[in-house]
Amino acid sequence: MIRVAIIGSGPTGIYTLQGLIVAAQPLSITVFEETPDAGKGTPYHPAVNDRAMLANIASIELPPICQSLVEWLRAEPIERLEELGIGSDDIGEREFYPRVVLGEYFAAQFWMLVRQGMAAGHSIDVKASHRILDIKLNQKDIVLTFQRRSGGDEGTASFDHVVMATGHDWPEDTEISPGYFSSPWPAAAIKRIGSVAVGVLGTSLSGIDAVVSVATGHGMFLRDDAGTLTYEPHPAAEAFHLTMMSRKGLLPEADFYCPIPYAPLAVCTEEAVRRLISEKPDRLLDEVFELFRHELVDADPEYTAGVGLAFATVEDVADRYFRARQEAKPFVWAARNLAEAKLNKAKRITVAWRYAILRMHEVIAVAVPHFNADDLKRFHKYFKTVFVDDYATVPHESVERLLALHRAGRLDVVALDDDYEIRREPGERGAVVKAANGDLRFGAFIDATGQHALSASDLPFPSLRKADALKEAQAKTATIEGDQSFKRTGGIDIDDDFRPRVDPGVSNKLYCVSVPFLLHKLPFVQGITSAHEMGRKVASAIIVSLSGDLLSHGIQATVNASPTAIEAPSDTFA
Repeated sequence: MIRVAIIGSGPTGIYTLQGLIVAAQPLSITVFEETPDAGKGTPYHPAVNDRAMLANIASIELPPICQSLVEWLRAEPIERLEELGIGSDDIGEREFYPRVVLGEYFAAQFWMLVRQGMAAGHSIDVKASHRILDIKLNQKDIVLTFQRRSGGDEGTASFDHVVMATGHDWPEDTEISPGYFSSPWPAAAIKRIGSVAVGVLGTSLSGIDAVVSVATGHGMFLRDDAGTLTYEPHPAAEAFHLTMMSRKGLLPEADFYCPIPYAPLAVCTEEAVRRLISEKPDRLLDEVFELFRHELVDADPEYTAGVGLAFATVEDVADRYFRARQEAKPFVWAARNLAEAKLNKAKRITVAWRYAILRMHEVIAVAVPHFNADDLKRFHKYFKTVFVDDYATVPHESVERLLALHRAGRLDVVALDDDYEIRREPGERGAVVKAANGDLRFGAFIDATGQHALSASDLPFPSLRKADALKEAQAKTATIEGDQSFKRTGGIDIDDDFRPRVDPGVSNKLYCVSVPFLLHKLPFVQGITSAHEMGRKVASAIIVSLSGDLLSHGIQATVNASPTAIEAPSDTFA
């Protein structure tokens, strides 16, 4: 049997497994999971998250596995729903749930897939509590070195294909100095923060997660008779106060209603973008920006006239997009935006310009790996933020919590601009933020800016960190004389099937779908829908290669090598 290893059993690993078990040729699949609970994934694991932390993806947006999230919830006993904090009337396709609920859903689906795969003739071995120590590429195989988290001797195993689905990379100990936390996770660590001034760097959902987690340690959220969410601090929390900070000092907007699946775009289509990749490689970003502008004008002329899109450039489009929010007070804007989003959801009203930008981010992502070095830098610095803000909207309840904390006098938002510095003073807890408007001192400080991009040199596997084992991604650049060369951009250089480009003589059947190492060239790759797309693509590539794999082992076989065969299995197991 062809041997496949999946490192990580979070969403990407699960969607990869879903694609693999439809192969006609029986496979030997080993899933390595570092935690004791296979299938839950770090972003949704109860050991990492506070039960109050909300996921920002609704059931309707989740690519189904064996069941949709709503189907799974409706099949659960009422007692189980109560344990999860969900009322039966709260279940709906467009509702948002705590992160830990998604973890329970993914774990249930994972074990359903395992049983389905074994029933279909595959050998599936799930190694929970196993940490991968090294990945070594040989000529004809890939050898993994692993160890149980409880300790003991190291083991090795050889595989034909290895899928590196290690997901987000968070340090085990996030309190890197007294009162200074490099991440909001695990939530239990920041729950211990006392009644002090708390600074939170980042105003996105990660920042909201940090704020909510700390706040529930010093009080509780309650709804009054009118249905308004309020925050009631504990009597001992007199000194407790939160300050969220970012360069712009803007809060994310509330999730907006739109048709799903997405309606087709009129101008900024994938076909148009691919044509530009072929015909206009030297000015690709500016040409793609013209598609963006024309699509937006076509979708919502009134909005585009209001922001002056006709005069916009790549360099100033974000300024135009954010201007109205920056001129308003953040909590006033948040309250108004939340009221609009709630009304639009109730009446099924779609804001045309928001919907157009949301749909375009996936199409424009196709062009990003083809940008030259200058355009890639311009894209990340000026243009990307428009799409990130539009698709990274948050659940309505998340905005309600921020408003409740502000009304209670426990939360402020500060714009730091570009010129600021964070200092950790010797012998003092927390940090001092030195900004243009003065110093801000915090007894506790949380960096909630999210997952940062990593490169090949950051890999935790010694053999892959060796010189030229894996290469950094690169982009074209032009010299003064007009000659073309290449500039390393960070991340890992991969092909269209997520295989790192390696020198001849070693196996090219390692697949890197670990988000931090892809962000340089695939900036929108985060999220469950991306996990589905990557898992599907990798499983397809493995299935397509099975005939060659078997011949290399001296085995003749008929293999179902159709990428279109990768669909969710129709049968489910209780």
